[in-house]
Amino acid sequence: MIEHRLTLLADQPAKTAGTYLVTGCAGFIGSHLCEALLERGDRVIGVDCFTEYYPRAMKEQNLRELRDDPRFSFLEADIATAALGSLVERVDGVFHLAAQPGVRGSWGRTFGAYVRENLLATQCVFEAAATAGVRVVFASSSSVYGDALAYPTREDAAPRPVSPYGVTKLCCEQLADAYSTSAGLDYVALRYFTVYGPRQRPDMAVKRIATALADGARFTVYGDGLQSRDVTYVDDAVLATITVMDAAPSGAVYNVGGGSETSLADVIGLCEELTGRVLDVHYRPAAAGDVRRTAADNSRIGAEVGWHPQTTIEDGLTSLLAWADAHLGAATPAAASA
Repeated sequence: MIEHRLTLLADQPAKTAGTYLVTGCAGFIGSHLCEALLERGDRVIGVDCFTEYYPRAMKEQNLRELRDDPRFSFLEADIATAALGSLVERVDGVFHLAAQPGVRGSWGRTFGAYVRENLLATQCVFEAAATAGVRVVFASSSSVYGDALAYPTREDAAPRPVSPYGVTKLCCEQLADAYSTSAGLDYVALRYFTVYGPRQRPDMAVKRIATALADGARFTVYGDGLQSRDVTYVDDAVLATITVMDAAPSGAVYNVGGGSETSLADVIGLCEELTGRVLDVHYRPAAAGDVRRTAADNSRIGAEVGWHPQTTIEDGLTSLLAWADAHLGAATPAAASA
């Protein structure tokens, strides 16, 4: 994985090392992003507040290697209440990845957490960045499209979120535009499409498949399994994130899709083929807010900053499955299929 990321980074033009603030640094994409920035010579100030969405121990493990690098500084803080101004004034850019994730959990009484962690916290980041004159690259989501009217979906498609989570992400984009218009905020928004890979969040389908194959647990499919996603390997998503910080025009909104639209059933079949194991699959009704299909049109980000996904779904899943085996202590594929 590291070798793959270094290969991708090596193709980027050389630049003077900088200092960057990364919110959500202990999360899945955030920790990979911090590693990539350090690998190219930057300094990183990481901020995370360890919400209870999934166990703190998993996030602490994500930080383990980062903490050993003297160019990485960590601050445990809630960005909705922290004094961000003094931090933002010290950096060359802000990568804002901190958020309350997940479609299914955003309904009902827990919606307040999504408003606070996604919208209120993001407003605090935008306020500090606009005051300091610092660019913000922030994580939006393909969830803003909902069940899109056209596929592959372009950035100029009308947003139609069908979950409260998607609504909060769309609100963040609109808030960025308001701060740009009225306060001069320099921002780029990235609509990530189902990012997967080693250290992926435990609630996400591809991670649950890898985990179930590694430890023999049951895997639950919500719906008929024919729903499809444009899955994006984490190293590709990280490269897109770094590239737009350096090269994108202010106010740009980009899709970041892996170019591998695949049904859940096909992902299961491919993982079974790669491991030589059979998944114990059980079905439950589809969850509210889960869209039927996502597919990204990446032509804008390709034309404007030169980013294109590099990792095939076969290579990405092979990396994730190997990581799951190594960390969960499952039998090797050959032994499991004997």
